[in-house]
Amino acid sequence: MENTLKGQAAVGKRNLLMFLLPSLLGILLFMTPVSYNGDLTIMIAVLAKSLQAALSDSLTIIVTGVISLSAVVTLFATLFKPAFVTRSSFLNTLFNVSPVWLVSRLLGAVFVVMVYTQAGPEILYSGDTGGLVLNDLLPVLFAVFIFAGLLLPLLLDFGLLEFVGTLLTGIMRPVFRLPGRSAVDCMASWLGDGSVGILLTSKQYEGRHYTQREAAVIGTTFSAVSITFSLVVLAQVKLEHMFIPFYLAVCLAGIVAAIVVPRLPPLCWKKDTFINGEARPSNDEETPAGYSRLSHGYHLALARAGKVESLGRVACTGFHNALDMLLGVLPVVMAFGTLALVIAETTPLFSWLGMPFVPLLELLQIPEAAAASETMVVGFADMFIPAILATSIESDLTRFVIAALSVTQLIYMSEVGALLLGSKIPVNIVELFVIFLLRTLVTLPVIALIGHLVF
Repeated sequence: MENTLKGQAAVGKRNLLMFLLPSLLGILLFMTPVSYNGDLTIMIAVLAKSLQAALSDSLTIIVTGVISLSAVVTLFATLFKPAFVTRSSFLNTLFNVSPVWLVSRLLGAVFVVMVYTQAGPEILYSGDTGGLVLNDLLPVLFAVFIFAGLLLPLLLDFGLLEFVGTLLTGIMRPVFRLPGRSAVDCMASWLGDGSVGILLTSKQYEGRHYTQREAAVIGTTFSAVSITFSLVVLAQVKLEHMFIPFYLAVCLAGIVAAIVVPRLPPLCWKKDTFINGEARPSNDEETPAGYSRLSHGYHLALARAGKVESLGRVACTGFHNALDMLLGVLPVVMAFGTLALVIAETTPLFSWLGMPFVPLLELLQIPEAAAASETMVVGFADMFIPAILATSIESDLTRFVIAALSVTQLIYMSEVGALLLGSKIPVNIVELFVIFLLRTLVTLPVIALIGHLVF
């Protein structure tokens, strides 16, 4: 009896340490704001920037090689289905893909080789299209994916999400119709990088912690633009001195959109079933009798930490995460990001799509409504394009509205949109465009109201 009690105490202490130490490290790396070169960011972003600096001269060729390798191996695996791929669940999932994703990876490889070698039409490899994606965006994503993928198990596998999720279910479920654990996605995105939030959401969906609807809502709603990039956008429109009202407008409009847009199609039409088709149990988030939310969350966290068999297996999971994002997502970002930017640069499509916004802008009393309308939809290609176009607008109020709107629209194909399409999160490009328009319509009046109050 005494030995049994000692054994239980040892297991309890082991589980407590297994919960506390990795979870605290995960909070430090993913959710604790730090100052780096005068910017507010998170440690994962600092590590990523350090890797970028160390490999600065080689990153574009490394990225080109990774995307090309992904396309070649995927084509070989899809056509010939070799045993070493089909017998490995990870390799089979990664390389034996549907025709749509095969074409996406092949297109990404063609684009990345043409841009790197500057072959073909200039519009494809210019600094405003494919050159922007390869030279400016993909090196950042490459570095973020490596560290976020490797270290993401600190948030996922040691009980932190179970603990936080139980505590915050009372807020997240009634307000946003989401599990409490989604608050961790939001914090990681808001303080650091939207790509980290999408990676976290995708893994939670694959692990059957989010339903299809929840994953789609979180991926398109909480993968927020970081504070650092918001400052870059604000500097582009020469309104740095307005940061406090600007970010207040972004946060308030973002909260309104998070409440309203998921209750509209297409997000409200998504199935509330997990990736395997099962429904969430009705008592999944209930607090058992005799427990408080705190004690129940603590109990679930220790139980989750107790399932960790070895740190080596956790490290293997992190390696798989990083490889999955590098080989699976980078080609999709290259393909869709380049296509979207080429369309934005060579056609008046986004200007035409923005014309219906002129009456709404005039109704909201936004000066230079016609010029502002040209920026309304072009953000779907890249969120920085509206801020670039806005520099020619004289009205401070209009530039303020355009800058804040470009941040709250959230879904842009040169990064977030392509990342969502490359993940397992169940959304397609048509749905992303509809959600983009809904976010624009919902957030524009909120931002305009705040703009009128401060100008």
